[in-house]
Amino acid sequence: MSRRIGILTSIGIRNLKEPGVYGDGGGLYLQIGPTGAKSWLFRFMRQGKARAMGLGALHTISLAEARQAALACRKELLAGKDPIEERKAARNPGASSQPTFAACSRSYIAAHEHSWKNPKHRAQWTNTLQTYAEPVFGDKPVDLVDVGLVMQVLEPLWPTKTETASRLRGRVEAILDWATVRGYRSGENPARWRGHLEALLPVRTKVRKVRHHPALPYAELPSFVKRLLASDATAARALLFIILTAARTGEVIGASWGEIDASKSTWTIPADRMKASREHRVPLGPQALALLGEPKAGHIPLFNSGKSDRAMSNIAMLALLKRWKRTDITPHGFRSTFRDWVAEQTEFPQEMAEMALAHTISNKVEAAYRRGDMFERRRDMMGAWQAYCFSDQEARDGVTGI
Repeated sequence: MSRRIGILTSIGIRNLKEPGVYGDGGGLYLQIGPTGAKSWLFRFMRQGKARAMGLGALHTISLAEARQAALACRKELLAGKDPIEERKAARNPGASSQPTFAACSRSYIAAHEHSWKNPKHRAQWTNTLQTYAEPVFGDKPVDLVDVGLVMQVLEPLWPTKTETASRLRGRVEAILDWATVRGYRSGENPARWRGHLEALLPVRTKVRKVRHHPALPYAELPSFVKRLLASDATAARALLFIILTAARTGEVIGASWGEIDASKSTWTIPADRMKASREHRVPLGPQALALLGEPKAGHIPLFNSGKSDRAMSNIAMLALLKRWKRTDITPHGFRSTFRDWVAEQTEFPQEMAEMALAHTISNKVEAAYRRGDMFERRRDMMGAWQAYCFSDQEARDGVTGI
Protein backbone atom coordinates (compact mmCIF):
# COMPACT_ATOMS: atom_id res chain seq x y z
CA MET A 1 0.00 0.00 0.00
CA SER A 2 1.19 3.52 -0.82
CA ARG A 3 2.40 5.69 2.04
CA ARG A 4 0.56 8.71 0.56
CA ILE A 5 -3.17 8.83 1.19
CA GLY A 6 -5.75 11.10 -0.47
CA ILE A 7 -4.13 11.38 -3.90
CA LEU A 8 -7.31 11.48 -5.99
CA THR A 9 -9.78 14.40 -6.20
CA SER A 10 -13.44 14.45 -7.11
CA ILE A 11 -12.76 16.65 -10.16
CA GLY A 12 -9.86 14.49 -11.26
CA ILE A 13 -11.98 11.35 -10.98
CA ARG A 14 -14.67 12.84 -13.22
CA ASN A 15 -12.06 13.68 -15.85
CA LEU A 16 -10.45 10.20 -15.87
CA LYS A 17 -11.55 8.25 -18.94
CA GLU A 18 -8.70 5.82 -19.78
CA PRO A 19 -9.34 2.23 -18.56
CA GLY A 20 -6.96 1.24 -15.78
CA VAL A 21 -6.39 1.39 -12.05
CA TYR A 22 -5.64 4.68 -10.27
CA GLY A 23 -4.33 4.74 -6.72
CA ASP A 24 -5.61 7.01 -3.96
CA GLY A 25 -3.13 5.62 -1.39
CA GLY A 26 -3.55 3.32 1.58
CA GLY A 27 -4.64 0.42 -0.63
CA LEU A 28 -7.61 2.28 -2.21
CA TYR A 29 -7.86 2.29 -6.01
CA LEU A 30 -10.30 3.62 -8.59
CA GLN A 31 -10.84 1.02 -11.29
CA ILE A 32 -12.04 2.03 -14.77
CA GLY A 33 -13.26 -0.84 -16.94
CA PRO A 34 -13.18 -1.16 -20.75
CA THR A 35 -16.71 0.29 -20.96
CA GLY A 36 -15.78 3.29 -18.81
CA ALA A 37 -17.53 2.00 -15.68
CA LYS A 38 -15.82 3.23 -12.51
CA SER A 39 -15.65 1.31 -9.23
CA TRP A 40 -13.60 1.20 -6.04
CA LEU A 41 -11.07 -1.48 -5.15
CA PHE A 42 -9.13 -2.17 -1.94
CA ARG A 43 -5.88 -4.08 -2.45
CA PHE A 44 -3.88 -5.71 0.34
CA MET A 45 -1.43 -8.49 1.16
CA ARG A 46 -2.59 -11.47 3.21
CA GLN A 47 -0.21 -14.29 4.22
CA GLY A 48 2.17 -13.26 1.46
CA LYS A 49 -0.53 -13.20 -1.22
CA ALA A 50 -2.00 -10.19 -3.04
CA ARG A 51 -5.77 -9.88 -2.60
CA ALA A 52 -8.35 -7.39 -3.88
CA MET A 53 -11.75 -6.48 -2.48
CA GLY A 54 -14.43 -4.54 -4.37
CA LEU A 55 -15.97 -1.63 -2.45
CA GLY A 56 -18.72 -0.64 -4.89
CA ALA A 57 -19.34 1.46 -7.96
CA LEU A 58 -18.48 5.18 -8.07
CA HIS A 59 -22.10 6.14 -8.83
CA THR A 60 -23.07 4.58 -5.47
CA ILE A 61 -19.95 5.02 -3.29
CA SER A 62 -18.42 8.48 -3.20
CA LEU A 63 -14.70 9.21 -2.82
CA ALA A 64 -15.18 10.09 0.85
CA GLU A 65 -17.17 6.90 1.50
CA ALA A 66 -14.58 4.78 -0.31
CA ARG A 67 -11.84 6.27 1.87
CA GLN A 68 -13.82 5.44 5.01
CA ALA A 69 -14.31 1.85 3.78
CA ALA A 70 -10.57 1.53 3.02
CA LEU A 71 -9.75 2.86 6.49
CA ALA A 72 -12.01 0.22 8.05
CA CYS A 73 -10.24 -2.47 6.01
CA ARG A 74 -6.81 -1.28 7.15
CA LYS A 75 -7.95 -1.41 10.77
CA GLU A 76 -9.13 -4.99 10.30
CA LEU A 77 -5.76 -5.94 8.81
CA LEU A 78 -4.00 -4.28 11.75
CA ALA A 79 -6.10 -6.45 14.07
CA GLY A 80 -5.03 -9.58 12.17
CA LYS A 81 -8.34 -9.99 10.37
CA ASP A 82 -9.08 -10.56 6.70
CA PRO A 83 -11.45 -7.83 5.38
CA ILE A 84 -12.91 -10.19 2.78
CA GLU A 85 -13.71 -12.87 5.35
CA GLU A 86 -15.07 -10.26 7.75
CA ARG A 87 -17.47 -9.00 5.06
CA LYS A 88 -18.57 -12.57 4.30
CA ALA A 89 -19.28 -13.15 7.99
CA ALA A 90 -21.24 -9.90 8.22
CA ARG A 91 -23.38 -10.86 5.22
CA ASN A 92 -24.02 -14.32 6.66
CA PRO A 93 -24.67 -13.98 10.41
CA GLY A 94 -25.06 -17.75 10.73
CA ALA A 95 -21.46 -18.34 9.65
CA SER A 96 -18.72 -19.11 12.15
CA SER A 97 -17.21 -16.19 14.05
CA GLN A 98 -14.17 -18.18 15.16
CA PRO A 99 -10.63 -17.20 14.09
CA THR A 100 -9.29 -18.70 10.90
CA PHE A 101 -6.96 -21.69 10.82
CA ALA A 102 -4.16 -19.42 9.58
CA ALA A 103 -4.64 -17.06 12.54
CA CYS A 104 -4.59 -20.02 14.93
CA SER A 105 -1.43 -21.41 13.34
CA ARG A 106 0.34 -18.07 13.83
CA SER A 107 -0.77 -17.92 17.45
CA TYR A 108 0.33 -21.51 18.06
CA ILE A 109 3.79 -20.88 16.57
CA ALA A 110 4.20 -17.66 18.58
CA ALA A 111 3.28 -19.53 21.78
CA HIS A 112 5.65 -22.44 21.19
CA GLU A 113 8.62 -21.08 19.24
CA HIS A 114 10.60 -20.22 22.37
CA SER A 115 10.74 -23.92 23.24
CA TRP A 116 12.19 -24.81 19.83
CA LYS A 117 15.99 -24.84 20.07
CA ASN A 118 16.60 -24.92 16.34
CA PRO A 119 15.71 -21.65 14.48
CA LYS A 120 14.99 -23.76 11.40
CA HIS A 121 12.14 -25.43 13.27
CA ARG A 122 9.93 -22.33 13.18
CA ALA A 123 10.69 -21.81 9.49
CA GLN A 124 9.75 -25.42 8.74
CA TRP A 125 6.45 -25.09 10.61
CA THR A 126 5.60 -21.83 8.87
CA ASN A 127 6.66 -22.97 5.39
CA THR A 128 4.85 -26.32 5.37
CA LEU A 129 1.63 -24.80 6.70
CA GLN A 130 1.70 -21.87 4.27
CA THR A 131 2.66 -24.04 1.31
CA TYR A 132 0.23 -26.91 1.75
CA ALA A 133 -2.46 -26.33 4.37
CA GLU A 134 -3.34 -22.64 4.21
CA PRO A 135 -4.14 -22.50 0.46
CA VAL A 136 -6.88 -25.08 1.15
CA PHE A 137 -8.32 -24.01 4.52
CA GLY A 138 -6.15 -21.20 5.89
CA ASP A 139 -8.94 -18.62 5.51
CA LYS A 140 -11.64 -20.89 6.92
CA PRO A 141 -12.78 -20.57 10.54
CA VAL A 142 -10.85 -23.14 12.55
CA ASP A 143 -14.04 -24.85 13.77
CA LEU A 144 -15.03 -25.61 10.17
CA VAL A 145 -11.85 -27.55 9.34
CA ASP A 146 -12.99 -31.15 8.85
CA VAL A 147 -11.69 -34.50 7.63
CA GLY A 148 -12.50 -33.68 4.03
CA LEU A 149 -10.34 -30.56 4.06
CA VAL A 150 -7.46 -32.31 5.85
CA MET A 151 -7.56 -35.15 3.33
CA GLN A 152 -7.68 -32.63 0.47
CA VAL A 153 -4.26 -31.47 1.67
CA LEU A 154 -2.67 -34.78 2.65
CA GLU A 155 -3.90 -37.21 0.00
CA PRO A 156 -2.00 -35.73 -2.99
CA LEU A 157 1.22 -35.44 -0.92
CA TRP A 158 1.19 -38.84 0.77
CA PRO A 159 2.45 -41.00 -2.14
CA THR A 160 5.35 -38.74 -3.21
CA LYS A 161 6.22 -36.55 -0.20
CA THR A 162 5.32 -38.89 2.59
CA GLU A 163 7.71 -37.50 5.20
CA THR A 164 6.59 -33.93 4.55
CA ALA A 165 2.93 -34.96 4.60
CA SER A 166 3.39 -36.85 7.87
CA ARG A 167 4.99 -33.87 9.57
CA LEU A 168 2.35 -31.55 8.16
CA ARG A 169 -0.41 -33.79 9.53
CA GLY A 170 1.15 -33.65 13.00
CA ARG A 171 1.40 -29.87 12.84
CA VAL A 172 -2.21 -29.47 11.75
CA GLU A 173 -3.27 -31.83 14.55
CA ALA A 174 -1.34 -29.79 17.12
CA ILE A 175 -2.90 -26.51 15.96
CA LEU A 176 -6.41 -27.96 16.01
CA ASP A 177 -5.81 -29.38 19.52
CA TRP A 178 -4.63 -25.92 20.60
CA ALA A 179 -7.77 -24.36 19.10
CA THR A 180 -9.97 -26.86 20.96
CA VAL A 181 -8.36 -26.05 24.31
CA ARG A 182 -8.80 -22.33 23.58
CA GLY A 183 -12.50 -22.93 22.97
CA TYR A 184 -12.43 -22.15 19.26
CA ARG A 185 -13.67 -25.59 18.22
CA SER A 186 -15.05 -28.78 19.75
CA GLY A 187 -15.29 -32.47 18.98
CA GLU A 188 -12.73 -34.90 17.58
CA ASN A 189 -9.56 -33.72 15.89
CA PRO A 190 -9.89 -34.44 12.13
CA ALA A 191 -6.11 -34.61 11.73
CA ARG A 192 -5.43 -37.27 14.38
CA TRP A 193 -3.77 -40.46 13.16
CA ARG A 194 -4.70 -43.31 15.50
CA GLY A 195 -8.15 -44.69 14.93
CA HIS A 196 -8.85 -42.08 12.32
CA LEU A 197 -6.59 -41.07 9.40
CA GLU A 198 -4.76 -44.39 9.65
CA ALA A 199 -7.92 -45.90 8.17
CA LEU A 200 -7.73 -43.55 5.17
CA LEU A 201 -3.98 -43.35 4.48
CA PRO A 202 -1.36 -46.11 4.22
CA VAL A 203 1.28 -46.40 6.93
CA ARG A 204 4.15 -44.05 6.12
CA THR A 205 6.86 -46.73 6.23
CA LYS A 206 4.99 -48.83 3.66
CA VAL A 207 4.71 -45.95 1.21
CA ARG A 208 8.33 -44.89 1.19
CA LYS A 209 11.27 -46.46 2.97
CA VAL A 210 12.99 -44.30 5.56
CA ARG A 211 16.14 -42.75 4.12
CA HIS A 212 19.03 -42.57 6.54
CA HIS A 213 21.79 -40.03 6.27
CA PRO A 214 24.35 -41.37 3.76
CA ALA A 215 27.41 -42.56 5.68
CA LEU A 216 31.00 -43.27 4.68
CA PRO A 217 32.14 -46.87 5.34
CA TYR A 218 34.62 -46.78 8.20
CA ALA A 219 37.23 -48.58 6.11
CA GLU A 220 37.42 -45.49 3.87
CA LEU A 221 37.62 -43.04 6.74
CA PRO A 222 41.41 -42.71 7.23
CA SER A 223 41.93 -41.70 3.58
CA PHE A 224 39.03 -39.23 3.83
CA VAL A 225 40.59 -37.71 6.96
CA LYS A 226 43.82 -37.33 5.01
CA ARG A 227 41.96 -35.31 2.38
CA LEU A 228 40.38 -33.10 5.04
CA LEU A 229 43.80 -32.36 6.48
CA ALA A 230 45.06 -31.28 3.08
CA SER A 231 42.36 -28.58 2.90
CA ASP A 232 42.72 -25.17 4.51
CA ALA A 233 38.94 -24.55 4.46
CA THR A 234 37.23 -23.86 7.79
CA ALA A 235 34.46 -26.24 6.73
CA ALA A 236 37.07 -29.03 6.41
CA ARG A 237 38.30 -28.43 9.98
CA ALA A 238 34.73 -28.34 11.28
CA LEU A 239 33.85 -31.56 9.47
CA LEU A 240 36.94 -33.27 10.88
CA PHE A 241 35.94 -32.08 14.36
CA ILE A 242 32.49 -33.62 13.82
CA ILE A 243 34.13 -36.91 12.84
CA LEU A 244 36.51 -36.97 15.83
CA THR A 245 33.80 -36.12 18.38
CA ALA A 246 30.83 -37.98 16.78
CA ALA A 247 28.80 -34.83 17.45
CA ARG A 248 25.86 -33.44 15.54
CA THR A 249 26.35 -30.67 12.98
CA GLY A 250 24.33 -28.14 14.97
CA GLU A 251 26.30 -28.90 18.13
CA VAL A 252 29.59 -28.16 16.36
CA ILE A 253 28.67 -25.03 14.42
CA GLY A 254 27.05 -23.59 17.56
CA ALA A 255 30.05 -24.40 19.78
CA SER A 256 32.02 -21.57 21.37
CA TRP A 257 35.28 -21.33 23.28
CA GLY A 258 33.33 -20.90 26.51
CA GLU A 259 32.38 -24.59 26.25
CA ILE A 260 35.99 -25.82 25.93
CA ASP A 261 38.17 -26.70 28.91
CA ALA A 262 41.54 -27.24 27.24
CA SER A 263 43.23 -28.10 30.57
CA LYS A 264 40.85 -31.04 31.03
CA SER A 265 40.54 -31.82 27.30
CA THR A 266 36.77 -31.61 27.60
CA TRP A 267 34.00 -29.99 25.58
CA THR A 268 30.81 -29.45 27.61
CA ILE A 269 27.70 -28.78 25.53
CA PRO A 270 24.96 -27.08 27.60
CA ALA A 271 21.52 -28.66 27.84
CA ASP A 272 19.82 -25.91 25.81
CA ARG A 273 21.90 -26.85 22.77
CA MET A 274 21.31 -30.59 23.00
CA LYS A 275 18.54 -32.51 21.27
CA ALA A 276 17.67 -34.34 24.49
CA SER A 277 17.94 -31.11 26.55
CA ARG A 278 20.65 -32.67 28.76
CA GLU A 279 24.21 -31.43 29.23
CA HIS A 280 26.67 -33.55 27.28
CA ARG A 281 30.42 -33.89 27.92
CA VAL A 282 32.73 -34.82 25.07
CA PRO A 283 36.33 -35.97 25.69
CA LEU A 284 38.78 -34.27 23.32
CA GLY A 285 41.91 -36.04 22.16
CA PRO A 286 45.07 -34.17 21.13
CA GLN A 287 44.03 -34.31 17.47
CA ALA A 288 40.68 -32.62 18.18
CA LEU A 289 42.33 -29.95 20.32
CA ALA A 290 44.94 -29.29 17.62
CA LEU A 291 42.10 -28.56 15.18
CA LEU A 292 40.91 -25.70 17.37
CA GLY A 293 44.21 -23.83 17.48
CA GLU A 294 45.06 -21.31 20.19
CA PRO A 295 42.42 -21.02 22.93
CA LYS A 296 40.25 -17.89 22.92
CA ALA A 297 38.10 -16.33 25.59
CA GLY A 298 34.35 -15.91 25.81
CA HIS A 299 31.71 -17.00 23.36
CA ILE A 300 33.71 -16.76 20.14
CA PRO A 301 32.63 -19.61 17.81
CA LEU A 302 35.04 -22.50 17.39
CA PHE A 303 34.44 -22.30 13.65
CA ASN A 304 33.48 -18.90 12.25
CA SER A 305 32.15 -17.92 8.85
CA GLY A 306 35.51 -16.57 7.70
CA LYS A 307 34.09 -13.06 7.20
CA SER A 308 33.33 -12.30 10.83
CA ASP A 309 33.16 -13.80 14.29
CA ARG A 310 29.76 -15.26 13.50
CA ALA A 311 29.35 -19.04 13.51
CA MET A 312 29.75 -20.73 10.16
CA SER A 313 26.69 -21.63 8.11
CA ASN A 314 25.08 -25.01 8.62
CA ILE A 315 25.41 -25.67 4.87
CA ALA A 316 29.13 -24.91 4.63
CA MET A 317 30.16 -28.54 5.12
CA LEU A 318 27.56 -29.80 2.66
CA ALA A 319 28.88 -27.26 0.16
CA LEU A 320 32.40 -28.60 0.73
CA LEU A 321 31.27 -32.18 0.07
CA LYS A 322 29.45 -31.01 -3.04
CA ARG A 323 32.61 -29.35 -4.38
CA TRP A 324 34.45 -32.60 -3.76
CA LYS A 325 31.67 -34.46 -5.61
CA ARG A 326 30.90 -36.45 -2.45
CA THR A 327 27.12 -36.05 -2.45
CA ASP A 328 26.96 -39.69 -1.39
CA ILE A 329 27.77 -38.72 2.21
CA THR A 330 26.61 -36.13 4.76
CA PRO A 331 28.22 -34.67 7.91
CA HIS A 332 25.56 -36.32 10.08
CA GLY A 333 26.31 -39.68 8.45
CA PHE A 334 29.71 -39.83 10.15
CA ARG A 335 27.91 -40.59 13.40
CA SER A 336 26.77 -43.82 11.73
CA THR A 337 30.34 -44.43 10.57
CA PHE A 338 31.48 -44.13 14.20
CA ARG A 339 28.68 -46.41 15.43
CA ASP A 340 29.50 -49.09 12.85
CA TRP A 341 33.20 -48.95 13.75
CA VAL A 342 32.45 -49.41 17.47
CA ALA A 343 30.17 -52.37 16.79
CA GLU A 344 32.35 -54.17 14.26
CA GLN A 345 35.92 -53.29 15.22
CA THR A 346 35.96 -52.90 19.02
CA GLU A 347 34.85 -54.50 22.26
CA PHE A 348 33.41 -51.30 23.68
CA PRO A 349 29.80 -51.84 24.91
CA GLN A 350 26.86 -50.60 22.90
CA GLU A 351 25.55 -48.32 25.64
CA MET A 352 28.90 -46.50 25.72
CA ALA A 353 28.63 -45.72 22.00
CA GLU A 354 25.05 -44.55 22.52
CA MET A 355 26.25 -42.19 25.25
CA ALA A 356 28.98 -40.83 22.99
CA LEU A 357 26.27 -40.09 20.42
CA ALA A 358 24.13 -38.45 23.14
CA HIS A 359 21.20 -40.70 22.29
CA THR A 360 18.26 -40.85 24.67
CA ILE A 361 17.83 -44.18 26.47
CA SER A 362 14.54 -45.58 25.18
CA ASN A 363 14.13 -48.03 28.07
CA LYS A 364 12.58 -45.90 30.84
CA VAL A 365 13.57 -48.33 33.61
CA GLU A 366 17.20 -48.39 32.47
CA ALA A 367 17.19 -44.61 32.11
CA ALA A 368 15.87 -44.19 35.66
CA TYR A 369 18.73 -46.23 37.16
CA ARG A 370 21.54 -44.82 35.07
CA ARG A 371 23.04 -41.72 36.66
CA GLY A 372 26.58 -41.49 35.26
CA ASP A 373 27.75 -40.77 31.73
CA MET A 374 30.70 -43.24 31.64
CA PHE A 375 32.88 -40.26 30.81
CA GLU A 376 36.32 -41.66 31.60
CA ARG A 377 35.54 -44.93 29.85
CA ARG A 378 34.25 -42.95 26.88
CA ARG A 379 37.56 -41.07 26.81
CA ASP A 380 39.31 -44.38 26.12
CA MET A 381 36.82 -45.22 23.38
CA MET A 382 37.09 -41.81 21.71
CA GLY A 383 40.87 -42.00 21.94
CA ALA A 384 40.79 -45.29 20.07
CA TRP A 385 38.39 -43.81 17.50
CA GLN A 386 40.59 -40.79 16.89
CA ALA A 387 43.64 -43.01 16.57
CA TYR A 388 41.79 -45.00 13.92
CA CYS A 389 40.79 -41.83 12.07
CA PHE A 390 44.47 -40.91 11.84
CA SER A 391 45.71 -44.41 11.12
CA ASP A 392 46.92 -43.23 7.69
CA GLN A 393 50.59 -42.40 8.33
CA GLU A 394 50.57 -39.20 6.24
CA ALA A 395 47.42 -38.01 7.96
CA ARG A 396 49.00 -38.68 11.35
CA ASP A 397 52.09 -36.68 10.41
CA GLY A 398 49.98 -33.77 9.14
CA VAL A 399 47.76 -33.19 12.17
CA THR A 400 50.20 -30.79 13.85
CA GLY A 401 50.17 -28.56 10.81
CA ILE A 402 46.47 -27.73 10.98
